[in-house]
Amino acid sequence: MKTKFATSWKRSVQPRKQRKYRHNAPLHIKQKFVSAHLSKELRKKYSKRSINLRKGDNVKVMRGQFRNKQGKVEEVDLKKTRVYISGIEISKKDGTKTRHPLHPSNLLVTELNIDDKMRNKVLERKKKNVKAS
Repeated sequence: MKTKFATSWKRSVQPRKQRKYRHNAPLHIKQKFVSAHLSKELRKKYSKRSINLRKGDNVKVMRGQFRNKQGKVEEVDLKKTRVYISGIEISKKDGTKTRHPLHPSNLLVTELNIDDKMRNKVLERKKKNVKAS
């Protein structure tokens, strides 16, 4: 793994190589890192365990200081692999409030934003495949 990002690289036991792979990955691969589990109702409805997060999805925080809080995804930061949610803010020492980034693995999707046609196609395709088999 001498180059910044090797497309042929498969896996390694060494955490430093795993971190390097995730850090130097191009954005189209980092998009896959920004996914979260679906709630039980959505999991049953779409026959899918997890889905990529998108602006407009409603999520519930499962871990951390904001546990059990719910909100709508305002922004997805692919470069930092973080998600910003409405209503989740921290107050700084000078009294100002700022948005707090969360890692997508600590979130649970409770409601999907299905405005996009491509996202609809992906969900419907999975549903058809499950019914056929």
